[in-house]
Amino acid sequence: MERVEVSILDRQLTLSVESAEKEKLLSSVKHADQLMQAIKASSPNLSPERIAIMASIKLASDLMSMESGDGPFKGVQFGDFKSKIEDINAMLDKSINALKTIE
Repeated sequence: MERVEVSILDRQLTLSVESAEKEKLLSSVKHADQLMQAIKASSPNLSPERIAIMASIKLASDLMSMESGDGPFKGVQFGDFKSKIEDINAMLDKSINALKTIE
C-alpha cells in the first residue's frame, strides 16, 4: 500500500492505495474535488458536509445513469440491471416450470 496526499474541498487528506490503483484514485479525487468546488461556488454558504452529501448524490446519480457498452446489456443503464436480471430470472423460472409440466 502507498500513502497519497490529496486535497478535496481545500482539505488535505492522506489516503492509502495500491500502487496499481493510484492513477485511478487520483483521477477520482480530482473529479470529486471539481464537483464539490462547483457546488461550493454556486452555494457558498453551504457547509462542507452538505457539499459532500450533494456531491455524493450527484456522483451516485451519474453512476446509476451510465449505460453499458457492448454485449447483451448494451444501452442498459447501470441502475436498470437489477430489474433486467429479475425479468430474465422470472422468464427462466416460467420456462422451467412449463417444462416440468410436460414431463
